[in-house]
Amino acid sequence: MSFHRVLIVDDDPLSREYLTEAIHQLGLQTEVSTSAEQALERIRRHGIDMVLTDLRMPGMSGVELVRTLSREYPEIPVVLITAHGTIETAVEAMHMGAVDFIVKPCSPDTVELVVKRIQRSHRLEQENEYLRSEVGIDLNHEIVAQSRSMQELLRTSDRVASSKGTVLITGESGTGKERIASYIHNKSPRRNGPFVRVNCAALSEQLLESELFGHERGSFTGAHKRREGRFELADGGTLLLDEIGEISPALQTKLLRVLEEEEFERVGGTTTLKVDVRIIATTNRDLPEEVNQGRFREDLYYRLHVLPIHVEPLRDRLDDVVPLARYFADRYARDNGVPVPAFSQDAERRISEWNWPGNVRELENAIHRAVILVDGGPIEPDHLLFEPLPKNGQKPKFTLITEKGDYLGPITASSPLANRQIADLEREAILCTLEATRGNKTEAARRLGVTARTLSNKMKLWRDLGLVA
Repeated sequence: MSFHRVLIVDDDPLSREYLTEAIHQLGLQTEVSTSAEQALERIRRHGIDMVLTDLRMPGMSGVELVRTLSREYPEIPVVLITAHGTIETAVEAMHMGAVDFIVKPCSPDTVELVVKRIQRSHRLEQENEYLRSEVGIDLNHEIVAQSRSMQELLRTSDRVASSKGTVLITGESGTGKERIASYIHNKSPRRNGPFVRVNCAALSEQLLESELFGHERGSFTGAHKRREGRFELADGGTLLLDEIGEISPALQTKLLRVLEEEEFERVGGTTTLKVDVRIIATTNRDLPEEVNQGRFREDLYYRLHVLPIHVEPLRDRLDDVVPLARYFADRYARDNGVPVPAFSQDAERRISEWNWPGNVRELENAIHRAVILVDGGPIEPDHLLFEPLPKNGQKPKFTLITEKGDYLGPITASSPLANRQIADLEREAILCTLEATRGNKTEAARRLGVTARTLSNKMKLWRDLGLVA
């Protein structure tokens, strides 16, 4: 439901009782006010989702209430209730901001028709807002699965799709976890419902809480109007919590409640909202280790770990590499309006021998570049811009990944960092970062992940020892 609480404003007790009963039949909560002034006070203190107001009341009229709400709370839809002789006034009120009007006497069917039409329109507006925020994210491309592990993964996905159980998809960055989530949604009974995604790693704690649960107007600085969160947008469908391992302990607690009770409150709100949402979560972190380190709630982990799926890194499913390369070549050639290039045998050999530490995302980017660089002929090794494996064919033993899961590259013995003293490397990192920030110690400390005091103390020590000029 897009609306949960409807405020009925009418000075006639029989009319209030009739409308209350009609709204209750729709499964919505109702509150009543006997005057427009009382209604405004109620809305300013607690908010509301929708207003049904009579036209003629002592004191402030329904038209004046519409005008005030349109100015102060434009996100709240207002329906005017009017008699036959005042339809022109009702039309005038619609020009002032009312979304519809109902002529008295009216049947419950008429009330239901108007409310459901407003709900449908409001949900479309919210979904369009969400889709605009997701422009450029396309999870509906074909999943290439030639390797045995990927074929088994898809069979498992087919089995879990029919369940409402929470799915936890794990795997390194770039393996295609989001596409598996989309695949499960499209195979599920919820396929005709919304598929809503939120990147938990991309937002601060406050913004992520608002993004997930929505907020009421005035709940924090910048909250100029009420906003529905992703849980409400995903009602009846699937919500993808991408990189779930990045959320704060406080949000973990709130998320656990939603998963267990399927209810929550908007930020700054007091009304409890219920939703029917299937949760799929992804992470590149080792969540059991995060639990051991006290960074992730154990009860939340087990609540997420109902239907686990692990996506193998591309280096462990090399049968998929060449088919994926051909798929990306076809896709980006069509996107760029150029002929689909073939791959020379040397090019296929090169992509088959590479370790792909960045997984499918690295392969996709490499092929995208190759399609742009090739000039009418086949893709050759020179078009593939990535570092080759060592001549002995051995894969790098280590790759460097940040604590956030970002891939920084393979570790090689020829690196200029090899055989250096740790103290020297630390000093060089700090000095280079200070140079990059033009001596701004606060910004340098932020980039280095230390406090400004720690950085200052180290600089003082090194100057005292004559290690820094």
